[in-house]
Amino acid sequence: MVRIGFGLRRPRKKILGQELAGEIESVGSAVRMFTKGDSVFAATGLRLGAWAEYTCSPEKGLIAIKPANLSYEEAATLPVGGLHALHLLNKANIQIGQQVLIIGGGGTVGTIAVQLAKSFGAEATSVDTALKLDMLRSIGADHVIDYTREDFSKNGETYDVIFDVVGKSSFPACVKSLKKKGVYLLGNPGLSQQVRGLWTSMTSNKRIIGGMVSYHAEDLVFLKELAEAGKIRSVIDRRYPLEQIVEANRYVESGQKTGNVVITVQP
Repeated sequence: MVRIGFGLRRPRKKILGQELAGEIESVGSAVRMFTKGDSVFAATGLRLGAWAEYTCSPEKGLIAIKPANLSYEEAATLPVGGLHALHLLNKANIQIGQQVLIIGGGGTVGTIAVQLAKSFGAEATSVDTALKLDMLRSIGADHVIDYTREDFSKNGETYDVIFDVVGKSSFPACVKSLKKKGVYLLGNPGLSQQVRGLWTSMTSNKRIIGGMVSYHAEDLVFLKELAEAGKIRSVIDRRYPLEQIVEANRYVESGQKTGNVVITVQP
């Protein structure tokens, strides 16, 4: 189904990439919210086109002034992971002191999700590989679990919110690990998970949330404010120049990255 929209045999849009940060080179005559020289960060959504020297964004699109305390490279890692994590965590209405489990906390979405949960006052536990656990502690995770050595669903702990970022965990195990009236967030749900989630929500006191997501420019502004307050920061594994975009993608697809991989464009 995805190939129908993005291209059956090759990408319809040859310039990929969905998030960026940079300086505005020029604006249209009717633009009032931004001016030439503004430092911004943005998400391009399904328009793609971020892996380039220049791109064009609508004034009322997913674009906002860059956090003053972050470099362009750091700011460029926030839109996609930040908007996705914020959208779902807002659905859970996290309260101070609640227990939140984030499965796959060491990636683009997960690193922001851990920090957002902490900024909401929750106690955050993250599940990932051993190589990412120290990083997860450094961004605020209260507890970390190496999934290659421990099954979180068998340690007797239960959670108010479970956020499965990658969508590879056992659906029954996650539901079992929820407290009464708990919320299970599906970050990357397949059709089967969505159907089972709907049924579970209808037949129990637990809520399963996934499916379509929507992002808003004001959410980018909220992320900017959190970054400037020191409540979220970017995690960058490697940086590649634009000329090495193929190598960058190969590294990401290897599944070994921690946090984000950034593409840099030389002026």
